[in-house]
Amino acid sequence: MNFFPSRTLALYMAKMLTMRSLAVLAMLVLVLQALDLLGESGRIMSVEGNGQSELWTYISLRMPQLVQRFLPFSVLLGTIITAATLNQNSEVISMKAGGLSAHQILAPLILTSFIVAMVSFVFNETVVAPSTSRLSAWQSVDYGPIPAASNVRTNVWVRDGNNLINAKTVTGRGTDVLLQDITVYERVNNSLRSMMHGEEARYSGSAWTMTGVSRFNVLTGEEEFQDEFVTGGSLRPDQFTLANVDADGLSFTQLISAIQELEKAGRPTKELETSLWHKISGPLSSVLMPLLGAVAAFGLARSGQLFIRAVIGMALGFAYFVADNFSLAMGTIGAYPPILAAWAPFILFFLIGETVLVRTEE
Repeated sequence: MNFFPSRTLALYMAKMLTMRSLAVLAMLVLVLQALDLLGESGRIMSVEGNGQSELWTYISLRMPQLVQRFLPFSVLLGTIITAATLNQNSEVISMKAGGLSAHQILAPLILTSFIVAMVSFVFNETVVAPSTSRLSAWQSVDYGPIPAASNVRTNVWVRDGNNLINAKTVTGRGTDVLLQDITVYERVNNSLRSMMHGEEARYSGSAWTMTGVSRFNVLTGEEEFQDEFVTGGSLRPDQFTLANVDADGLSFTQLISAIQELEKAGRPTKELETSLWHKISGPLSSVLMPLLGAVAAFGLARSGQLFIRAVIGMALGFAYFVADNFSLAMGTIGAYPPILAAWAPFILFFLIGETVLVRTEE
């Protein structure tokens, strides 16, 4: 049960995995960021006033998402490269000759990947979630100017009876919600009768007070202007703040609060609960990569099967990501319970990796 009999050997293998994983991650992120920027730069620069600084802003917001998504891939590829190198140089044979089991050989790699998973979770909470929220808000206004306030929701649609209300930006929570650039489509029997536009709207406790109001009557073609207009007494502030909750743009604690608010409002939360559990199981998937890619570390390199073993390890790793995405999709539509959708692929491939390791090496 002594999984780290040699401190020097453990540090040596941990350093190998860390350096190779970071190198793979840097290569993937740089290439994918360049391709993504080529696709989005036209839309960004088409907005009047946008320039080079907006391109760098987009890169700063998009790159954390790429790091989050491809970090487990990088650990998988880093593991396979590390394992293949150790095998090719007969270092695995030397470890076995020294009395180490397969699990003892892999223990430093698994511990390193666990540390990577912890760092990934903190990175997702502090960097990825805020940048995702801001990027989504920016894209919703077609890369135009967005408010600098935090917790901004954009392009929110709410139905009030037959009427439809669209708010370009929604800031704040509870009774302090502020709606900006609001359009109210007043309908009778699903037929549009008038359009009312306001600059801002605030909740007074029983109704909404709109300022800078212009109202266009579709039947008469006349337009009226008012400084203030009180409307929407049946509309609640949470209908705007909970209209489109983006799990990727919220931290773990913020997502828990949003789920609780939705439950109080009687809204479905299965999709968000699945995303909540996946905020833990997603980063933790890095721990599986050394186990799934370990097949490349064993076997005789001179037998000519090292490449085949590396391909098998890569196939196991990518099969996990396919199963994980499929399970998340099933959880989103309610076919799987949230906790099962987030954790079933992790447990399944952990057992598969352990079975392969025990059956072939132990």
